[in-house]
Amino acid sequence: MSELIIEGLRASVEGQEILKGVDLVVKSGEVAAVMGPNGSGKSTLSHVIAGRPGYEVTGGSVRIDDVELLALPTWQRAQAGLFLAMQYPTEVPGVALRDLLQASASTSDDPDEIDARMREEAERIGFGAQFLERPLNVDLSGGEKKRNETLQLGVLRPKFAILDELDSGLDVDALRMVSARIEQATEEDSLGVLAITHYSRLFEELSPDTVHVFADGRIQETGGPKLATELEETGYERWVQPVAAAQPSAGLPDDPFADPFA
Repeated sequence: MSELIIEGLRASVEGQEILKGVDLVVKSGEVAAVMGPNGSGKSTLSHVIAGRPGYEVTGGSVRIDDVELLALPTWQRAQAGLFLAMQYPTEVPGVALRDLLQASASTSDDPDEIDARMREEAERIGFGAQFLERPLNVDLSGGEKKRNETLQLGVLRPKFAILDELDSGLDVDALRMVSARIEQATEEDSLGVLAITHYSRLFEELSPDTVHVFADGRIQETGGPKLATELEETGYERWVQPVAAAQPSAGLPDDPFADPFA
């Protein structure tokens, strides 16, 4: 069994601290949900773990087992077993999805096996096989881009996946199919999942083992699956209000690297 271990993680942008000491452990086969209000730093957390440029890590550790990720470039973090499903997937003209996955797969993988996995995963999530030959995410709808991310996850079979607002842009049927596929990966491949979202609807098919309330750059409370439903009903007011009261004159400046509505 592997573990994604985040300890005391702190990070800043342009001298402004965004992550203020994050502690979290995700185990193989488990789903850890991170839920919080806009501007709390959730997407910043995913970017820092994945190694997106523009952030200054000022403290803490992120490891997969005994491999420290923060010292590695993004591609080596991926080799160590990390996958990020982005909130806003990037369009890459001129690079077909098939070529990307063949290049990203382990050198020990048979190219024919990778090709078979792509066709299988496309069928499992209702993603047309024609998209395998098209430039990555170019002229796709938001929902098609999220299916594309899920297909990549299924083919590459990482140890841990960070899902940054996977439900954004998906209709009800697509969300059900995509989240069910990821749930299957936790069972079939022991995939560990860190699911970042605002809403509990993601968890109708993808069952969280733990739910973490994220506000003001840190985890404020942790509970079981029922906490996600409670948050849907009550919102985040009791965690946001104390922060606002402590800083009445101004909030955090905009994070130029954060996704909108994160």
